[in-house]
Amino acid sequence: MVQTAGPITLHSMAMPAITVSHLTRRFTTHVKQPGFVGALRGLFKRQYITKTAVDDVSFSIEPGEFVGFLGPNGAGKTTTLKILAGVLHPTAGEARVLGHIPWQREPDLQRRFSLVLGQKNQLWWDLPALDSFLLNKDIYDIPTRDFNAKVEELTALLDLQPILQVPVRKLSLGERMKCEVAASLLHAPDVLFLDEPTIGLDVISQVRIRDFLRDYNKRTGITVLLTSHYMADIQALCKRVIVINEGRAIFDGELSSLVANAANRRGIRLTLNREVSPTDLDSIKLLADDIETNGYELTLTVPRDKVPERVEALLQTLPVEDMTVEDVQIESVIRDLFTGSKSLADDHANGAIDPA
Repeated sequence: MVQTAGPITLHSMAMPAITVSHLTRRFTTHVKQPGFVGALRGLFKRQYITKTAVDDVSFSIEPGEFVGFLGPNGAGKTTTLKILAGVLHPTAGEARVLGHIPWQREPDLQRRFSLVLGQKNQLWWDLPALDSFLLNKDIYDIPTRDFNAKVEELTALLDLQPILQVPVRKLSLGERMKCEVAASLLHAPDVLFLDEPTIGLDVISQVRIRDFLRDYNKRTGITVLLTSHYMADIQALCKRVIVINEGRAIFDGELSSLVANAANRRGIRLTLNREVSPTDLDSIKLLADDIETNGYELTLTVPRDKVPERVEALLQTLPVEDMTVEDVQIESVIRDLFTGSKSLADDHANGAIDPA
């Protein structure tokens, strides 16, 4: 990670595309009391609460990396992206994108990155996407020859020809998102911030967006920071992930290390002949690292090498009608990071996972 006191420039590809150092962002909001009396009281004496959305986060991303940024709702992902895009100012800490401080909003930086928010539209709702593209051409001062070449390239890659002249409001969600991504790339940015680009899309549209982003990253060397709740997005696109929870970065490393952790554990799914009771849970609490219940079903996570003995103990303890042993999904490992479960703490202590 490179930090300097004064301005820096991107002299070579050896310099990180993005550096974040002890970044913190707090929001202070007014708490409205219920009812007429509460509203009246608020006129004279307001109450405020402060929420820390990003808490002392540090990381560095090299040019050309495609990095997944994971976390539950409210973890601070979008806030971090908005700071890196210059939309928000941090409360404390430093960040540089392509050598620039983003919230200073220097024109040289603004021409070199894009921010795509999956739940926000940058395209004009009542106009065809091509009209919004032409507006971006003027905003970014893109030469006509370069603009036409880029539109032709993106139209072919994303299969946009049938929809470019259709008003955006008449497009499906998947078609709209393809146009949003295309609009963000018209000026050939060096850095792309993607916030939930596949949210709400059907499976086929998700795959098409993923395939395009993967190929575009390989061909152009664009640096991408991606947030997504779909682990299929992350597994298809990202070698490295940064996991954030309650505003703090709790993991920064290769996705393969999380996958390896999942491979070292197995899930045991049991169906009982009655509903799971507190007594059942108490009797098996020492047999699993993690236990989930749903009516008649129990799902336990256990070390891979302990499966035979744990299965035998479970069959002797519970009225089991059916049982399956399956691989642990990576979503479960990520969830363990969020909840700080004992199994993951043990993995950290044993060096199975390299925490940030």
